[in-house]
Amino acid sequence: MGITYEDGEIEGVSMRLLKAFHDSRGWLVEIFRDDELPESLQPVMMYVSQTLPGVARGPHEHVDQTDGFAFIGPSDFKLYLWDTRESSPTFGKRMAMVVGASNPAAVWIPPGVVHAYRNVGDVPGLVFNAPNRLYAGWGKKEPVDEIRHEDAEPGRFPMD
Repeated sequence: MGITYEDGEIEGVSMRLLKAFHDSRGWLVEIFRDDELPESLQPVMMYVSQTLPGVARGPHEHVDQTDGFAFIGPSDFKLYLWDTRESSPTFGKRMAMVVGASNPAAVWIPPGVVHAYRNVGDVPGLVFNAPNRLYAGWGKKEPVDEIRHEDAEPGRFPMD
């Protein structure tokens, strides 16, 4: 029998709504700035992924890495977070929110917080990730810091 999660804020998760600055050329969104992000969360690499409508990525977690996601569109995503850290004051909490085209947001997810997202829109969506650790370490010579839960017992990490 697994843990039952209760909706609520999760310790260490940082979310900032993003503002688009529009002009005659289009728009610009600041995803992060050094002067607004603690040094421990500052990224060391960045990548973008495309997720098709209806498709989910995750759930997974990291032992040491903080993920810095930016959801800006052109689709919407439902983002899910579960606090599985037994030493956390918010252990057992679950957060779920819609982010993306209708609600641009940057979210920093600390180690030990299981996370997943699903494209809930009608078009392919882009997600930017700026983690604070290099994928597979320097020169891609270290083990990947990722614990995947896609095949976890049914209902352990529910994505409605």
